Amino acid sequence: MLLAVLFANSDGNILIERFHGVPAEERLHWRSFLIKLGAENLKGAKNEELFVASHKSVYIVYTMLGDICIYVVGKDEYDELALAEAIFAITSCVKDVCGKPPSERLFLDKYGKICLSLDEIVWQGMLENTEKDRVKRLIRMKPPTDV
Repeated sequence: MLLAVLFANSDGNILIERFHGVPAEERLHWRSFLIKLGAENLKGAKNEELFVASHKSVYIVYTMLGDICIYVVGKDEYDELALAEAIFAITSCVKDVCGKPPSERLFLDKYGKICLSLDEIVWQGMLENTEKDRVKRLIRMKPPTDV
């Protein structure tokens, strides 16, 4: 199961978070743990360079994309290889929505479409869609039609 997907800025402020199967009382622990992990390791990291960690039989894959830190946490069948596939799908969709690796401002300007893309990629803790073109088709917003 994919336990969490977090997006944070370089100062450690969380921009988007999705938890699946994580009790509310443990979420604060995960937030602070992931932000601390990124603060220690992502300084000077190359764009989209993947980092891997494990904590209590849980795998974590994280990276920088522009000014944004992305963390994906999984367990059981979602080992570091499956999480690398998930983070690749997420980063490619974010780049597609933003047109380039995003600054924090651009990320927040495109917040709605990024959330829609994330919801199509990860559904209830499962990796659902990894193809960028399919996700793009699924999030296409259609104007309301008169009935």
